[in-house]
Amino acid sequence: MTNKPMKPLVLAVSVALALTACGKQEQAAAPAPAPASTAAPAAAATTAAAAKPASIFDVNELDSSINACQDFNSFVNAKWIAANPIPNDHTSWGAFNQLAEQSLNTQHDIVDAAAKNAAQAKAGSIEQKIGWLYQAGMDQDAVNKAGFDPLKPQLDQIAALKTPADIAKYITDRDAQGDMQVFDFGAGADFKDAKLQIGFANQGGLGLPTRDYYSDAKYADIRDAYKAHIVKTLALTGVSDADAKKQADEVLAFETQLAKASLSPTELRDLDNEYHFVSVAQADKITPHFSWDKYFSDQNINVGKGFSLSQPKFFAEFDKLLASAPIDQWQAYLRFHAIDSASPYLSTAFQDNRFDFYGKTLSGQPEQRPLWKRVLGAVNESMGEALGQLYVAKEFTPEAKQRAEELVTNVREALKEHIQNSDWMSDATKQKALEKWDKFLPKIGYPDHWRTWDGLDIKQGDYYGDVTAAAKFNHDWDVAHIGKQTDRTEWGMTPQTVNAYYDPSTNTINFPAAILQPPFFYANGDDAINYGGIGAVIGHESSHGFDDQGSQFDGDGNKADWWTAQDKSQFKSRTGKLVDQFNGYAPLKDKPDVHVNGQLTLGENIADLGGLNVAYDALQNALKKNPAEADQKIDGYTQDQRYFLSWARVWRENIRPKTAELYLNIDPHSPAEFRAIGAPSNMAAFATAFQCKPTDPMVRSGDKQVKIW
Repeated sequence: MTNKPMKPLVLAVSVALALTACGKQEQAAAPAPAPASTAAPAAAATTAAAAKPASIFDVNELDSSINACQDFNSFVNAKWIAANPIPNDHTSWGAFNQLAEQSLNTQHDIVDAAAKNAAQAKAGSIEQKIGWLYQAGMDQDAVNKAGFDPLKPQLDQIAALKTPADIAKYITDRDAQGDMQVFDFGAGADFKDAKLQIGFANQGGLGLPTRDYYSDAKYADIRDAYKAHIVKTLALTGVSDADAKKQADEVLAFETQLAKASLSPTELRDLDNEYHFVSVAQADKITPHFSWDKYFSDQNINVGKGFSLSQPKFFAEFDKLLASAPIDQWQAYLRFHAIDSASPYLSTAFQDNRFDFYGKTLSGQPEQRPLWKRVLGAVNESMGEALGQLYVAKEFTPEAKQRAEELVTNVREALKEHIQNSDWMSDATKQKALEKWDKFLPKIGYPDHWRTWDGLDIKQGDYYGDVTAAAKFNHDWDVAHIGKQTDRTEWGMTPQTVNAYYDPSTNTINFPAAILQPPFFYANGDDAINYGGIGAVIGHESSHGFDDQGSQFDGDGNKADWWTAQDKSQFKSRTGKLVDQFNGYAPLKDKPDVHVNGQLTLGENIADLGGLNVAYDALQNALKKNPAEADQKIDGYTQDQRYFLSWARVWRENIRPKTAELYLNIDPHSPAEFRAIGAPSNMAAFATAFQCKPTDPMVRSGDKQVKIW
């Protein structure tokens, strides 16, 4: 139903929050690659000027029965976790979730007011469009009365398909509506010429999270539940039980074939699997039964010299199925996905059915989110930046933006010092790294220039029609970038999103307004707390420019090798030790043999380690300007101790076992408990701060200690 922006290699802090922000908390589809994101950065030296430092860290939450050097996460977070069970409409609960809830409540006030005042709002204004969209979604009686009538024309189109050419035309027509079918397509910066936007076609089309769910014996129960979900989904539109079961078998068999040709999330982190530039003629040779020339011409898209057919093996399999799979199997596959993707905007029976599988079965979420949150999710999907414009006017002051900019400057300067003082990089590579550092573009809070929503026709009382109109509008806006110059000022996240990211193709670090709040950033907080929070997030995002993926891009956003052979070897050796460290973590208490995937999570782990080291030095630089504060204890804890306490507090989290297992398969971020301890255990400053012994679990020394940035 909704278009996914194809922004390759955007790295984000938390997949859970990413799903929440886009209104898909129940959906388990693997996130598309995106600019790198991290945790929260700390405050600038200017925040420390208080005659009597007031505590903003409740030390009563610390568990004094646990030795910080044995298990720092439990020392900081165990009491809070025990006292804060996960709400029934969530799959996890922690610092990020709490702040996201605050953002949602603010957004709720905004859209509720817009809905009440829509009739009086200026015609065509974003206030009126948001108001009508939210109003229509909240009218559950009208949505229920419509049933699945809004979808019937599309189901009739599927029923009328007779040939492979018909199927190809249907796929093209639906993609043009922003309703992606077997694959995803959108705009992104060319890996070889980042100043230019090109088209990217990427694998898709699966209803289960990854290819392993279609073949691994341990997911047999999930496959059975998925098949039952397909049966019920089809039955809701009047398909007989016998026919629904037959079609469900066909859908699962079809997706299994696609899955065999699909790459795993770990494989997709290999940049060679993210970019494969071809001419239209070359693409047509890979898919002789699917004309890319016609696909583009029918959508009035001019791809110029070519586009990225990013995973050729997948598209070859798609073409094979187009030619060989029976028409009725294609119809079953397309019919199910048409219903399934439309379900959030249809009657209650469809909404509940979708949640039963993606929410309860796959993620272990007991209850569906209340209607207002689900509709607000649709507003964010459809008009997120427009809502962000109203959010910023209400919540984010120019003064807050200025303070955040000061923090970014201080942490970035510390990163520059780390690069200059690196003892394992040659001068030649350092020079290239510093050139990249110098071209960083920090973006704080919200865009300098807002998108226009002229041309998006939102009608009163037509929820399904409004959502589909927005999907097409956003798709058209996205693909209109193809062939044009890359705009570094555009954002890949909305201001109301509690997250942050780095985009290697634009070399930008981006901090939405919603994350620039407690517990990440305190306007009147001491430096130690702020640098351990938002400062480390700033450091994290900046470090993404030099992680295993970001290090393959230069300062202009081009994929380029700027490393000497010896330095590259050193880098791989050091990052390999970080892979080993996280491979050793086992988060599932009832499944001790299931471990974190250190290769999948490598980029985020590098950014955590680099960010925490960099923000620590930024704190030391700030304290040098205020020696009296440097020696001051607050609530009995030193500045260094409070710095690490703030870091760990950010990662407090309760998570449902099913969700935890799901994220181990799809999420490039490590589980929160290991983010709390993974980076500090590699830092001598942590061991010194808490007087740890070399043999303590929180101390990695000698060959086990990882030092990168």
